[in-house]
Amino acid sequence: MKTDNPIASWTFKKREEKFIIVPTMAFVIAAIMAVYSPTLPVLIILFIVTAIWILVLYFFRDPDRDVIDELGLVVGPCDGTVADIAHVQEEQYLHAEVVRVGIFLSVFNVHVQRAPIAGEVTSVEYQPGKFLPAFSPQASTENEYIAMSIKTNYGIVLIKQISGILARRCVNFAQPGDQVLTGQRFGLIKFGSRVEIFLPPDAEILVSIGDKVTGGLTKMAQLTELRKDYEK
Repeated sequence: MKTDNPIASWTFKKREEKFIIVPTMAFVIAAIMAVYSPTLPVLIILFIVTAIWILVLYFFRDPDRDVIDELGLVVGPCDGTVADIAHVQEEQYLHAEVVRVGIFLSVFNVHVQRAPIAGEVTSVEYQPGKFLPAFSPQASTENEYIAMSIKTNYGIVLIKQISGILARRCVNFAQPGDQVLTGQRFGLIKFGSRVEIFLPPDAEILVSIGDKVTGGLTKMAQLTELRKDYEK
């Protein structure tokens, strides 16, 4: 299943293009200067600008993927490494026991986030906080984050985009009422970060700590108990 159709609020290219356009313009100006005045200082500037331009293009890459879409399957919400898996009592949004799966994103991972399962977005809430290292256990509750709840046929699935010591801005383009498909893009975090998904306690977890995750492609968990009260 291709997920090229964006949700109504997905405007990644429009809202984030300045992060690509500015380095590109700097690269073009430096290249023109090097052609007409190939002095050592100008060549050094060209080298630095080119390196920055390549890094920015690499960081903001957003590959299309044929995501896995199976009944009750939860797929990777992002690229990264599974950092922890734990049964916790989530009191702020779900007020229930859940399984939390934390994924650490390094600066080398694709930083676009995708819906782990299809459903209706019921809330998107920003929570200010600290900027502790994203791999720290305290980052889950103390760092700045955006929490998004998705109403599914299996209950509410919660996704947190958590900032880190380098990643100081989370972006979420979804809005309450949006219908998202499995693997559909909804946001991004800039420069290293953490993403967490909170699942029903009886979810069958299909990954282990240390596993590499690919957004939209990795099978994270299987939900089996169909909730009649959530049927559309």
